[in-house]
Amino acid sequence: MGPAPSSAAVRYAIVGAGMMGQEHLRNLLEVEGAVVTALVDPHERSLTDAQGWLPAGAEVGTFADHRALLTADVCDAVVIATPNHTHADVLLDLLDSDLHLLVEKPLCTTVADCRRVMEAAAGREAVVWVGLEYRYMPPVARVIRDVHAGDVGTVRMVAIREHRFPFLPKVGDWNRFSRNTGGTLVEKCCHFFDLMAHIVGERPVRVMASGAQDVNHLDERYDGAVPDILDNAFVIVEFPGGARGMLDLCMFAEASAHQEEVGVVGDEGKVEAFLPDSVVRTGRRVDGPAGVVTEVVHDPRVRHEGFHHGSSYLEHLDFLAAVRAGARPTVGLDDGLWSVATGVAAHRSIDEGRPVDLAEVLEES
Repeated sequence: MGPAPSSAAVRYAIVGAGMMGQEHLRNLLEVEGAVVTALVDPHERSLTDAQGWLPAGAEVGTFADHRALLTADVCDAVVIATPNHTHADVLLDLLDSDLHLLVEKPLCTTVADCRRVMEAAAGREAVVWVGLEYRYMPPVARVIRDVHAGDVGTVRMVAIREHRFPFLPKVGDWNRFSRNTGGTLVEKCCHFFDLMAHIVGERPVRVMASGAQDVNHLDERYDGAVPDILDNAFVIVEFPGGARGMLDLCMFAEASAHQEEVGVVGDEGKVEAFLPDSVVRTGRRVDGPAGVVTEVVHDPRVRHEGFHHGSSYLEHLDFLAAVRAGARPTVGLDDGLWSVATGVAAHRSIDEGRPVDLAEVLEES
């Protein structure tokens, strides 16, 4: 499939009509030039709930199996928002088509599956995009812009803190087990590892981590099994040029003023973002504390704030532009692979009590 005509609406199917599928649906309903024409999910309740967001009179096909899209001719682009452990199989089926694809994070739950998907996508003309939308949060995007403009000089440290609520219930509570999610540091934190690498402008080389499951879900049982997902961790990520990233994660921290904080310190200054306040603070060493500038940052293009401060909406604008232009994705499969590999290395570091080189993780695939 080549570039979509600029005057024609791009038809979207959403595969996985649960919480994130419905989030994408609500965003796409606000994107000019996008029309949702199909919903895919084997769970009738999810389909019904998703249909509840549609405007009156909307004609949307419903399917129980994503493979029906290969012959139904109902869409030009597909958003994949199924459980993590299904991403590889869904992608491998749909890559054998000329449909444009946006897959929710993480790309896959293992590095080996990421590699399989990348091999299957090699040489493909249609867009394959990975939904690492935290890059698009307006305050975070401002931090990235300012850092890449040289406002803080050479980046030496990237500090990301997420202090939030536990994992939410999902269909069958599939997200309670690492075998389905890839582990918390893959499922949840691939966003943050992607941000670190994007801000620094390098791929990571080594990871050191400490973490545990101390509070959440310990009283839950599924066929007699106790959930095994981490609920807190510290992760240090090293980059070849000497910069370091630090993730501070806690998922039993509802009593937090800021759910996310992103700070970047260079040899000339510092810039940081705070969410959900959308505050960005910037300062230079030569000016000291008195020179720190505080600004509330929003993007006037956002027509749907959603779960992630408008980032999914802005991501969809870029995805649609790439589909129309036949352009390369801004966030591609390689970004998805590295974000997963960093999370895998972090889990291994915790399990084995040692630093883990990314080369070790990548070579095993």
